[in-house]
Amino acid sequence: MKNKVFKKGSIVLLILLMLTSMVVGCSKTATNEDATVADTLELKETTDAEEPVIIRLTGGDYGYPTPFQHYPRGPGGYKMQLVFDSLLERDENGLIPWMAKEWEISEDGLEYTFTIHEDIQWQDGKPLTMEDIQFSFEYFEKHPPVWNPVTMDGKAFVEKIEIIDKDKIRFTISEKNVTILEKIGDVRMIPKHIWEAIEDPDAFQGEEAVIGCGPYLLTNYNKEHGTYEFTAFENYWGSKPVVEKIQFVPASDEVLAFENNEVDLASIGSDLLARYQGDSRFKIIQNPGFWGYRLLFNMEKKSIFKEKEVRQAIAYGIDQEELVEKVERGAAIVASAGYLPKDHIWYNDGVKKYPFDVEAAKERIGDRKITFQLLTGNSNTEVRIAELIKISLKEVGIDVDIKSVDTKTRDHAINTKDYEVALTGHGGWGSDADILRERYATTVQAGSSPSSNIIPGYENEEIKALAQQQLGETNVEKRKKIIFQLQEIIAEEVSFLPLYNTTGYTVYQPSKYDDWMYMYDHHTVSHSKLSYLQRK
Repeated sequence: MKNKVFKKGSIVLLILLMLTSMVVGCSKTATNEDATVADTLELKETTDAEEPVIIRLTGGDYGYPTPFQHYPRGPGGYKMQLVFDSLLERDENGLIPWMAKEWEISEDGLEYTFTIHEDIQWQDGKPLTMEDIQFSFEYFEKHPPVWNPVTMDGKAFVEKIEIIDKDKIRFTISEKNVTILEKIGDVRMIPKHIWEAIEDPDAFQGEEAVIGCGPYLLTNYNKEHGTYEFTAFENYWGSKPVVEKIQFVPASDEVLAFENNEVDLASIGSDLLARYQGDSRFKIIQNPGFWGYRLLFNMEKKSIFKEKEVRQAIAYGIDQEELVEKVERGAAIVASAGYLPKDHIWYNDGVKKYPFDVEAAKERIGDRKITFQLLTGNSNTEVRIAELIKISLKEVGIDVDIKSVDTKTRDHAINTKDYEVALTGHGGWGSDADILRERYATTVQAGSSPSSNIIPGYENEEIKALAQQQLGETNVEKRKKIIFQLQEIIAEEVSFLPLYNTTGYTVYQPSKYDDWMYMYDHHTVSHSKLSYLQRK
């Protein structure tokens, strides 16, 4: 039987409807009264005769997987989330109940009350209490984790936390906000009995530092080799793990390692599709375009970038179609200058576009002499992107000096604003449309990830006003209209330049394991915790 390529196209962001419908109207339960994790995840019976499933994935060091020490890029954070659970989780369609089996939102949208599953225990055997949940939020306010959902624009949004009962907790927020449910639901819980004595979480290591209430225990980590092993926690409160062990192993060539059965999953471009299509041993799925590259302009270091005509000239002077074909071999889509990608449910196709146009670029440059240093990581992909950018901009009269450094050095330079123009790539492009406010209308960096950077030297009052307006708009259609307007202004301003969003494919052997799934806003099946658990 011929194998099919399953396209993961526009993923329905159910969260957009959930967040808005829950805030308006009278006080109500936001999920069905009987909704539990079991409603979402259908349990499967296993027998002692079944071989334990061990999944091997491509490794690399992404830090010690505590909320404070993992590397800020996705592979680090999603490893941490195997160990540390949260009130809500994400499946293909949006937010789902997790530690919280149901929740209510007050009529004024300022109080969020969660009912928590009973009999949740930490991986050291101690029971989880409402005090642990309260402590986690309060501790993260004092000691911001790498991925920090407890603040917005540098300020904590929870004004008060009340323990209502042994299984019920209430959060009062400062002002109505359509993204708060997701932010509260994403906070990772840490045990009070371990962390309350820790004054410097950035230096806290050892076995106690990785005790969570999630489905997996960290059983091995080697920083030098970039290897990890996560083993199923047999007393996990929720849907039981199907995969007994998840191992991250060294692989200099992921495709070769996959074909040698050293790893069980590989990312491939369209040029390798024919190798696996038509072979029933393999299944191929197409990734949504929620990972991408963009060029960052530092207007503090290079004041000429404050001129919109110069930014537009650079946009016209880069052949983005060429980048897609020559770098990604067709496994990508040209990015929207309005930032939200084509696979996003609120993508606006009517924004200004910047096809490669030498004359349009030269017209905007005029008599200006433009040169800049382009900072990039030292991966083959990023170096190739930089080289093609240099060549195409040379055609329009812009000289580029490429500086290639390792990824961590480049990311640090972005966070400290030590660059003129920087090339960076990251995920998160499928997030709630409030990502436009976070990218374009804040002056406070949201975390240590280079994807959460601000735009040095740039402010736009119209963008800021609209970004704030959509944050409090609970009517879905009205909010969508604002988001579309925001994309149009952003595309005209081009205060940084989205280049392209990768799609590509994931190949695996279903006979080994066939329960991979995407999260609604994410591009990688191996990052989804639910990929490893019993479910429908």
